Amino acid sequence: MVIIEDLTKNYSDFSLNISLKLPEGQVSGLVGRNGAGKSTTIKAILGLIKPDGGSVKVFGKDSDKLDPSTKELIGVALSDSGFSNYLTIKAIAKILKASYATFEEERFDKLCRDMKLPFDKPLKDFSTGMKAKLRVIAAICHKAKLLIMDEPTSGLDVQARNEVLDILRNYLAENDDCSILISSHISSDLENLCDDIYLINDGKIILHEQTDDLLDRYGVLKVSQAAMDDLDLSYIIAKRKENFGYSLFTNEKQYYMENYPDIVIENASIDDLILIMAGGEML
Repeated sequence: MVIIEDLTKNYSDFSLNISLKLPEGQVSGLVGRNGAGKSTTIKAILGLIKPDGGSVKVFGKDSDKLDPSTKELIGVALSDSGFSNYLTIKAIAKILKASYATFEEERFDKLCRDMKLPFDKPLKDFSTGMKAKLRVIAAICHKAKLLIMDEPTSGLDVQARNEVLDILRNYLAENDDCSILISSHISSDLENLCDDIYLINDGKIILHEQTDDLLDRYGVLKVSQAAMDDLDLSYIIAKRKENFGYSLFTNEKQYYMENYPDIVIENASIDDLILIMAGGEML
């Protein structure tokens, strides 16, 4: 559904240079620290910025040349934009009905009620979590085949984050041909949702891996300087200096478990991926 090939976008203080593929029926996570390039990538997919090089294809077409009927197949929830704070849910429903021929009003109303969103209050009286839920609900209620979610859980507490992710999980269960690209720096939210993970840092993809492989095969070694000096670093991807010595990120956890039984080896999380690979030193 989305194919990005050698996309470049240059600003005075930042350059993006990436390739990425999102097949039909897949959920991909785009993770990285704030300012890594996640939002710029999403803007390129939506045709909101003009690339300096490369190509961005959505449904086989250039992202900046999509016709209105194709655009209706895309559902979008951006963290830094939304509806006017003076609108109510009732007013928003009317706007969506006028904007999308495929708007599912009954689904929209039901989801808003399920999430206990007030229909008559203006958005300015909504909590951060309520606004986030509304953005996601609005994105999925016009039979979208491609969902683009930019930091949909940013600033939310654990319960609100889980409720937002549950909305997406339920939508996927009903629409197995739908694809989702979801960016987040709260990467633990994505471990049970995404099929694969792209790690972006300083405008470049520095790792792409299937989520199951990442959680099963990757690990973090906790070692002193002396222990690291005696270690085979062939399967170490990155290291990060710690008070005790080093955290080492490996894509062959089993090798070190079998050959270095005295070393502390922890299962890797996506948060480790960001912390060590984006905040440490690549090897």
